[in-house]
Amino acid sequence: MRTPDDSPHPYASLTPDLVLDALAGLGLNGDGRLMALGSYENRVYQVTLEDGSRVVAKFYRPGRWSQAQIQEEHDFAQELAAAEVPVVAPLILQGRSLHRHAGFDFSISPWRGGRMPELDDYEVLEWLGRYLARIHNVGAERPFVERPRLDLQSFGQEPRDWLLATRIIPLDQQAAWRSACDEALELIASSAFPPGAAGQFGLKDAEAIRLHGDCHPGNVLWTPVDDAGQGGPHFVDLDDARMGPAVQDLWMLLSGDRRQRSLQLSTLLEGYEQLRAFDRRELALIEPLRTLRLIHYSAWLARRWGDPTFPHNFPWFGGSAYWRGQVDLLREQIEAMREEPLVG
Repeated sequence: MRTPDDSPHPYASLTPDLVLDALAGLGLNGDGRLMALGSYENRVYQVTLEDGSRVVAKFYRPGRWSQAQIQEEHDFAQELAAAEVPVVAPLILQGRSLHRHAGFDFSISPWRGGRMPELDDYEVLEWLGRYLARIHNVGAERPFVERPRLDLQSFGQEPRDWLLATRIIPLDQQAAWRSACDEALELIASSAFPPGAAGQFGLKDAEAIRLHGDCHPGNVLWTPVDDAGQGGPHFVDLDDARMGPAVQDLWMLLSGDRRQRSLQLSTLLEGYEQLRAFDRRELALIEPLRTLRLIHYSAWLARRWGDPTFPHNFPWFGGSAYWRGQVDLLREQIEAMREEPLVG
């Protein structure tokens, strides 16, 4: 599959030497060991310095965020760190956290180890709920000015229109995908929930606060808790931080069938509500938010296809089988949105 833009991908010039030169300009001299970490949107490297310590260098995808938007991400991370919320915040070097070298905006963060949390452990889920409440307590103190809001237009209607306009969807699946997508977006726009639901509550009705924004298990690292009580979760990658409803940072931690997700949600909220009130009406947004992510994700993959990292890591994307699967998933989401919301 090819997109209309076949120009060289933005990272063609980002060589190991350029990465090391960027760090050297900040007084961080690498010993030559450089390891690419798992990131598709940006380029992220673990760099070992001459003294044996390690840092993480993040080179932002050109053209995605403005410097002001990146700086808001950094400032939010610094606020969270100052409130002793366990996030990995960028280091302040030479008086600033955002740097520029050879056309790339980049930041340097301390290296932190860990593994994905065991989400089938309800003690872990309750712990995560408490920490998410702490993130949201800080996030609610003031709004983002530069970074956008999670809304129907940017996560649903715009990606839908772009995918159809660029004719990326194969002709044999285009009509079915358009029909399913339009029906799903209409449900979200009208806040259409089943008869008997307690009123209608949509994205436009929810309080918008600063969020992590992409709080899936891969963005939470867990370290074993020692005898002194040190360890547990820490949150990484605030690259998708934006304004939105609190439930956006909870639903991606849920998995399994409806009963399993209800139990997980109940446990997350048990921890969350120890430190922050939660508007239970937002539970009606879980399936609409999941649906918007589904649409947005397909457009994200298509827009990044000129970057060789994407065809290499997502070889299954773009063909008729992929889009047929997306139609099925959208139909499932339409049914899910017509059911009663999960009860936590």
